[in-house]
Amino acid sequence: MDDAELIQMLTTRIQSLVQERKATVVRQLYRELLETYWQVGRLIVHTEEERGATLASSRSIILELSRRLSRQIGKGFNRSNLTYMRLFYLAYPGGATVSHQLSWSHYIELLKIDNELERSFYEQQSQLEKWSVRELRRQRDSALFQRLALSRDKAGIMQLAKEGQSYASGTDIVRDPYVLEFLGLPEQPQYSEQDLEHKLIAHLQQFLLELGKGFAFVGSQYRITINNTHFYVDLVFYHRILKCFVLIDLKVGEVRHTDIGQMNMYLNYFAAEESEASDNTPIGIILAANKDEIMVEYATGGISNQIFVSKYQTHLPDREVLQQRVSDLLARNGDV
Repeated sequence: MDDAELIQMLTTRIQSLVQERKATVVRQLYRELLETYWQVGRLIVHTEEERGATLASSRSIILELSRRLSRQIGKGFNRSNLTYMRLFYLAYPGGATVSHQLSWSHYIELLKIDNELERSFYEQQSQLEKWSVRELRRQRDSALFQRLALSRDKAGIMQLAKEGQSYASGTDIVRDPYVLEFLGLPEQPQYSEQDLEHKLIAHLQQFLLELGKGFAFVGSQYRITINNTHFYVDLVFYHRILKCFVLIDLKVGEVRHTDIGQMNMYLNYFAAEESEASDNTPIGIILAANKDEIMVEYATGGISNQIFVSKYQTHLPDREVLQQRVSDLLARNGDV
């Protein structure tokens, strides 16, 4: 090994060591800060219980406490933060379930969620996919939990809330609908499929967040040639967890049976010509503004390939409406 190679090896190892130590320091900081805030919340709640505080007197206690602590300690103990510390203790009375991988800012966003199942899902998913606070907020606002939950039974919803989203099959990576509010497109499709594709490429980071964990972008307008005729797949991804290609075809109108047949051809080609021996069978997603469920059922029936047809919308969904649908689903399965 010459001097240049030796220096490069040392540089790589030292960078890795420093990054690892920095991550350890950050986790330790999170741990200490969360423990402190949890203990502050515990003191506030226990004081309220001892005094039999009403809602009004509780607010008065927190207001006066924030004034004194802000003067004597400084930032971090304003009225808003103290209120969340109180909620933090109430939401995690045992303390042991608190994740030290998440920051206090993450927990502030989580504490804004009243439903325990929903909050648990976003907490687990934030850890699994290492969401930033901004990404957590966006996924909550786009009602990701409700969108995933509506395709599951009671047991599946409970598992989703407890463990987050798993990736074992094609159905696990598909969402319906996909929310593309970050594109800034009008609700009515006054744009072409090319416009939609260009927008998605321009906002690839946000689109990958919406797709979920494991997607790696391969290319757009991916050309395949069959019998000297060229065809173009709108978007091609590779899923690192499922170890397969994922093809996405975009439709600004309603999906047709011919679109499903075309996707089936693409998948057969990728399975034979593009996939490695170690790859799993490719997955196809047709992303359309509208779909007819009965037509899709008949058109996909008997097809061995994994083809999914999902709608997309260009505005944030009504979380309350979706939450009510999830609650109705749980009630029908014997949970209230």
